[in-house]
Amino acid sequence: MSSPTRSPPDSDADSDTSSPPSSSSSSSSLRHPDLSSAIFRSYTDHSSPDLSKIQSFLTSSRSGALSCLICLDPIRPSHPTWSCLSGCHAVFHLPCIQSWARQSSDLSSSRAASRLPISASKADEISLWSCPKCRLDYPKTLIPRTYLCFCGKLENPPHDPWILPHSCGEICNRSLKRNCGHHCLLLCHPGPCPSCPKLVKSRCFCGGQEDVRRCGFKDFSCNGVCGKLLDCEKHRCGEICHEGGCPPCKAKGVYRCQCGRLKEERECCDRDFRCGDPCGEMLGCGKHFCGRGCHVGECGECPLQGKRGCPCGKRVYEGMACDVLVPLCGATCGKMLSCGYHRCPERCHRGPCIETCRVVVVKSCRCGSLKKEVPCCQDLACERKCQTLRDCGRHACKRRCCDGDCPPCSEVCDRRLRCKNHKCPAPCHRGACSPCPLMVTISCACGETHFEVPCGIEMEQKPPKCPKPCRVTPLCRHGSNCKPHKCHYGACPPCRLICEEEYPCGHKCKLRCHGPKPPANPEFTLKPKKKKSNQHSDCTPGLPCPPCPELVWRPCVGEHMAAERMMICSHKAEFSCDNLCGNPLPCGNHYCTKTCHALKRRSSSLGRHERGESCEYCDLPCQKERQPTCPHPCPQPCHPGECPPCKVLIKRSCHCGSMVHVFECLYYNSLPKKEQIAVRSCGGPCHRKLPYCTHLCPEICHPGQCPAPEKCSKKVTVRCGCQTLKKEWLCRDVQAAYRGAGNDPKDASKSQYGLGLLPCNTGCRSKVQAAVTDLQQRKSPVSENKEPDAENYVPKRRKRRDQMKESMQISKLQKITTAMRRTVLFVTLLLALAAAMYYGYKGLLWLSDWMNEAEVQRQRRRNPRI
Repeated sequence: MSSPTRSPPDSDADSDTSSPPSSSSSSSSLRHPDLSSAIFRSYTDHSSPDLSKIQSFLTSSRSGALSCLICLDPIRPSHPTWSCLSGCHAVFHLPCIQSWARQSSDLSSSRAASRLPISASKADEISLWSCPKCRLDYPKTLIPRTYLCFCGKLENPPHDPWILPHSCGEICNRSLKRNCGHHCLLLCHPGPCPSCPKLVKSRCFCGGQEDVRRCGFKDFSCNGVCGKLLDCEKHRCGEICHEGGCPPCKAKGVYRCQCGRLKEERECCDRDFRCGDPCGEMLGCGKHFCGRGCHVGECGECPLQGKRGCPCGKRVYEGMACDVLVPLCGATCGKMLSCGYHRCPERCHRGPCIETCRVVVVKSCRCGSLKKEVPCCQDLACERKCQTLRDCGRHACKRRCCDGDCPPCSEVCDRRLRCKNHKCPAPCHRGACSPCPLMVTISCACGETHFEVPCGIEMEQKPPKCPKPCRVTPLCRHGSNCKPHKCHYGACPPCRLICEEEYPCGHKCKLRCHGPKPPANPEFTLKPKKKKSNQHSDCTPGLPCPPCPELVWRPCVGEHMAAERMMICSHKAEFSCDNLCGNPLPCGNHYCTKTCHALKRRSSSLGRHERGESCEYCDLPCQKERQPTCPHPCPQPCHPGECPPCKVLIKRSCHCGSMVHVFECLYYNSLPKKEQIAVRSCGGPCHRKLPYCTHLCPEICHPGQCPAPEKCSKKVTVRCGCQTLKKEWLCRDVQAAYRGAGNDPKDASKSQYGLGLLPCNTGCRSKVQAAVTDLQQRKSPVSENKEPDAENYVPKRRKRRDQMKESMQISKLQKITTAMRRTVLFVTLLLALAAAMYYGYKGLLWLSDWMNEAEVQRQRRRNPRI
């Protein structure tokens, strides 16, 4: 719904009947924000049930469509009102409903007084008046006398443009349905209060499941089996959890009747039944049998024992046997007959008295116009028709021999209502007819926004202001960019954008949009004339764009740069310059060196194809880079398209270097990296030496380093220092022994690999001592003289390290100077880098612009129509 324009506080005109403001500034000054959503704020914090009925009341109140059903005039925000809070919640003018209630109550009290002699106090209690819309009866004491808000808390609520009309603006706080103990959370509002939104703990109908639900919807079914004990107190209910009492037990079984003689298969709910046979048990007298039907318990005493009277009851006999008939007394019967006025004239007799009273009496007919002697059992009616007018005051009673209590008129009123569209469907009645109960829907052009008004005032209403966008699709090229406008009747506003239609030359039209216009929507009307001709409205076709008036630089026929002239774009003219052609040759790699000339593809302004001079033939060798990339040049002369595949043979060694493979260049370079690695493998054992030992790699020829060189499993002969003892170890154990001794196994030579790893035993020590003694004897005396100097010997590496430490111990001033130099150098580098980036970015932009311009010029040379 569209939010209506609120009127100023001192105005009583609603939004639909007030005149529109003269300017946009005035309309913005009179427009207030839509605060209807604040009414539901307290309620929607708890739940969001269906509030459509309340929203329809609010929409009607805000849009000015709220009308009194008695006088059919619009209800202004300042008018005092009354609403039917117990039934339909319709809103009426307070003076109208007061007059209606007084007239209705007086009419009902006069009718009651004419039929029954009652007092004035009882007449006030009997007199009722009803709501004009839902016909709910109210007593005379509830005739409204004051103007209250919708919730009834505030008397004479002030007219405030910021809240809903006729509302106090406070919380409604009325008791909700079902007397749950909670109150309405909405602001003071028209219409019924919604269901209670509070969360309460409730059980399902069968009581088997407990859940937290909204108080207004706390009655629910758990969809399980009910399981309640039925009235038979034997079976349980097998229905789905349901509301109300459980159905009768339908379990079948064999049951006895009350006397116990008959057995039948019946439902449990019909287990107590009687058979059709009489009881037949002997009574206490021993002479008569029980005449009662099937029953429970004892038959009782004989009813013929004790005091017994004659049939008329005037004489009583004592001590008579039960099997002896009571004698007749011989007196007149005297029992009251069925007429209630006369007694039986026969003698005391057995059996019933006569049914019809034959006594002749003088009777009057119901209307009192005829008296005649007739038997008492016969009714007297005359042939006179009642001419008294019925309650409607229009039709006579016409009933034969009427007693004066004429029934209500059964004719249909059928008078034309005030709406002048329908006839009264109620029974014939006095006074004015009730307002037309039908509602007329007034909608916008798209039908999304609508409101209902009482029938009869729809011609005075304006269409609602719809906030939805117009559904008419623009036919011009600005359909997606046009400024959207709201739903409306009639023609759409013209497009005010620039045409911007692109010419074949590439320019755009700068005139205002002159494209086609869609057909106009029909004008707003509720009752179109029947004789109106159905004219099919077509869309207005658009106008073509004029020739391109732009001034452009047009190149020569050879499309050379710096040889352009300013010309009107739509005028086709060509010229030649003295530059070289420079157009690409058929090879697609080189350019023509002839003087500027027209190409074969160019056409003249007259539409004729011109045959120009062809460019020269290229005889240079091909210089393209071949795909896939390879170092071999293409053997063909300069040609367009891709070069033929390379068939040159290339050599590639395997990964271990034991074999050389020969491949075609195209085949090898077109393979992925993984496949190239797989193809280069020789398939034999790897011939590379392991890094940590003297053995070769045991794996198949592979790329990269050998896997797990420290886990070599070859056997190595290990000896002691004197080479007396020897054993066979695995190579990985030998490497572990070297590393455990702090040596690197790769430093050991092949001849000494594994030497000295075994400790010498006692048999080896004598050989070692003899060898040491022989070595000491061989030492020269020179070495003995140099032994004292060995204590003062310092390695060269240590001397060099000490000199470096001394040179690094420099002064603090030198440190500061060095730091400043480094800082200045760093700042200078940053500035130089920033300047290089800035000017490089500028250069790239200039180069991009130049290349774009060159590309545009090249396109123009190739296609002069662009």
